[in-house]
Order: sequence, then C-alpha cells, then structure tokens
Amino acid sequence: MQKFNFHSHTYRCGHADFDYTDEEYVLDYIKQGFKRIAFTDHVPEKVIIDKRSHMRMGYEQRHEYYSSIKKLQEKYKDKIEIQIGFEVEYLPDQVDNIMELKGETDKLILGQHFVYDEDEKDLVVFGKGFTWKIQDMIRYGEYLKKAMELHIPDIVAHPDIAFRNTKVYGEEEEKIIRTICETAEKTGTPLEINLNGIAAVTYFKDKKLNEDPFEMQVERLDKAAYPTKEFWKIASEYDIKVVYGLDTHHRNYIDKCEKLMKLANIKIGEDVIEKLNFVQDMK
Repeated sequence: MQKFNFHSHTYRCGHADFDYTDEEYVLDYIKQGFKRIAFTDHVPEKVIIDKRSHMRMGYEQRHEYYSSIKKLQEKYKDKIEIQIGFEVEYLPDQVDNIMELKGETDKLILGQHFVYDEDEKDLVVFGKGFTWKIQDMIRYGEYLKKAMELHIPDIVAHPDIAFRNTKVYGEEEEKIIRTICETAEKTGTPLEINLNGIAAVTYFKDKKLNEDPFEMQVERLDKAAYPTKEFWKIASEYDIKVVYGLDTHHRNYIDKCEKLMKLANIKIGEDVIEKLNFVQDMK
C-alpha cells in the first residue's frame, strides 16, 4: 500500500470536519503506517475570485496554518515527515499569486475545480449536477497543460474530475485527455487517482461513516462519478507517474485508506491498473 499521501484538507476550508484537528490527522496517519504526508488545504485567494462560501481559508489565515503544521513537523519528526502546501487552481491571471504561495510551501497540488468562461470573466465550476460545454472542458485541458508546463504543481489532483458527468467519449473528449497525459509525461508531473469520489458513495456515503461489508461497498461503485475508467485507460498508454490521493476531509478517512484504494482499482479496472506506473515513494 502507498505509504505517502499529499492530499489532506483541514477544518479551515469550511467543508471538512470542524472538530478534526491537525494533530489528529497526523496521529491517524502514523497509526496507519504512513511515512510522509503533506497538508494541502484549499488555497486561499489573495484576490477573491471563487465567491462560493465554505470553500477555503482566508488569505491571512495561512500564517496560522503554517504555524500549526510546523509545530507538528517538529513534534513528530521522529515518526513521520510532514509537509505544508495547498491545493490550487490555475488561472491565467493568477500565476504570480500562485508562485508566491509556492515559494512559501513544500507542495502544491493542482485541483482544477473551475475555469474562466469564454469571456474570461465568470467561473465555470466542475461540480455536481452541471452539464458543461465542450469549450469549457477544452479550456480545462489547456489550463492543466499550462500549469504543468510552468511547473506549478507537484501533482495533478483528480485530473478526470471534469469528466464526472460525461456519458459519451468522442474525439474531443479523447483529445482533452491526451493533452493532459502527454503533458504529464513530458513534464514528469504525477497524476492522482483521487479517492474522495469513491469514499462519498461507499464508506462515507452522505458524509457519515458506515461499516458495511466490502462487498456492499463494491456494489455502490457505479454511483462514483470519478475516478473514470475512460480517462485512466488512455492514461495507461503513456509513461506517466501515478499516485493515490486520499483527499481527506473527514475523520476516519485515513483508517479506510487501503480499502478505498482497492475500491478505486475495481472502479478503474484491474486490466488498466496493471498498466499504470505507480510511484512507490515520493519526496
């Protein structure tokens, strides 16, 4: 099982468990035998662009975030390596702000939850229940390509999230996926198999932990919007580094990490999983 995880959120984002402390995260990771982790909470915005509530900490709050994680780095340095970072969204006019935060932290992961619309004014959010124009999805692929070319992310989180409502994969959809994969291969940027979509319909259905049998969780996999087999089947044709990302928001996620990985493998398909180049360790 992968013994590092660079995708963890905290209560500061406003949609994680409010009473789950940074130290409890660390203790849970240690309990499960993890050797290296990074806190990568949703990036605070210097200029407010994403106006949705309960999505990220305030910009000045990052200092308290840094302070908390640094204290844990020292306290648990003999048991686990802890890094500080953010999950960021690339926007063409925010590169300077992103690079400023990159200079302050150890890790940035790219979790592209939105793009600008065709007028480059309003955001198009890749959330639940939306039908996206192919032009927005093309822009999504272009944003990921540009971010990787600028060496912004250490990892691209849930690269298939824009396809969560895709029912038919045609030439345009395949072209977007290949753009992402070709760039990941060229730049050496790892792509993440994200486990949050799996968790949301299995062990953490409706954000409440259940202890239903593994077989029952497998039956629920069809309801998971991502990861998508179609994306990873194409990705398996490339020499791309692949990692799992827990995308931890809730208590007990970490305890279920091994089972969530197994469920993701079933969702994607063992035939595809066998062709992927999983990273055994990552600094």
